[in-house]
Amino acid sequence: MRYSKTNSVLLRFVDYTLQILGFYQVFKMTFITICSILMPVKENNNLKNTAKSSAEFFALDDDLQLLRIATEAEGQERSMNLEKGFIYFFFCLEGSVAFAFSPHYTKALSKGNNFFYYNPEKDAPVALLFASGVKWIALKSSISKLHQLFLENTPELAFLSNENINRKFYEERPIDGKLLAPLNQMFSVQLSEHAQKVYFKGKVYEIFGLYFSHESESDMESCPFLKDEDQVRKIKAAKDALLKDPNHPPSLKELARQVGVNEYRLKTGFKEIYGNTVFGYLLDYKLENSRAMLDSGKYQVNEVAFSLGYSNPSHYITAFKKKFGVTPKKYISNR
Repeated sequence: MRYSKTNSVLLRFVDYTLQILGFYQVFKMTFITICSILMPVKENNNLKNTAKSSAEFFALDDDLQLLRIATEAEGQERSMNLEKGFIYFFFCLEGSVAFAFSPHYTKALSKGNNFFYYNPEKDAPVALLFASGVKWIALKSSISKLHQLFLENTPELAFLSNENINRKFYEERPIDGKLLAPLNQMFSVQLSEHAQKVYFKGKVYEIFGLYFSHESESDMESCPFLKDEDQVRKIKAAKDALLKDPNHPPSLKELARQVGVNEYRLKTGFKEIYGNTVFGYLLDYKLENSRAMLDSGKYQVNEVAFSLGYSNPSHYITAFKKKFGVTPKKYISNR
């Protein structure tokens, strides 16, 4: 096919334009990364508080920090430097956040998921890009803080053992249903400045306790020295499949078939790892989700019941009271 001179010039112009745009994106990410190293800033100053976004930083202890971000407008950006030797937890309750670790590597954290990050070897500057409607919590803790909280009274957490202390850890997983209530409550509570700091510190300790509760002797899911890693991997896969669509879960027989174990092994393994039956665990997950919905203040009790798949709200009210000791209506009035 032959092109006219005008077409050739136009094609060259488009080609050059695309090259320039591509260079700009690489230059932008490189510039942000360099700035986070050469010009570090306090972690609460990068994203400005406006009517449509807020970023609040709380130093809860010398080595325990909380960053709470809520955005309505899309395209909000900030940079962070993930310091070596510190443990970071990132929880995305709404929207999504892109973590740009370099101009060529970006990892997205979507709604309902969390990152766990620990690197004992080097700092990691990262650029963050927030979508609209984000609710996001970041926690930063030293190793010594977690030692104080856990090792005196509980078995060692796998990643804190002397054998693993110099290993890098990176994990992405769904936010456990038990964590949704304390995480959402950190957005809904209205307290004075000093009272808020005490409240947040208590909530962070609650989150740590729930986050690592599966690391006990009866729950070896994340331990690197499992007696039967393959079976535990299958039980974990069963949990993920169960929570993929909580309102339409597979039957026990179908779930066992999906992950490649028999029903007896699935039931006993699930009970050993998660401390509950398969469908008892699912019910707890749904009720924790419902409590988070009530905490948001956006839903009526009937709406929450229907969203969880209950055709009769009274059945939901009964299940909620059995788990939490109060009816949903009473729970809302006591908030």
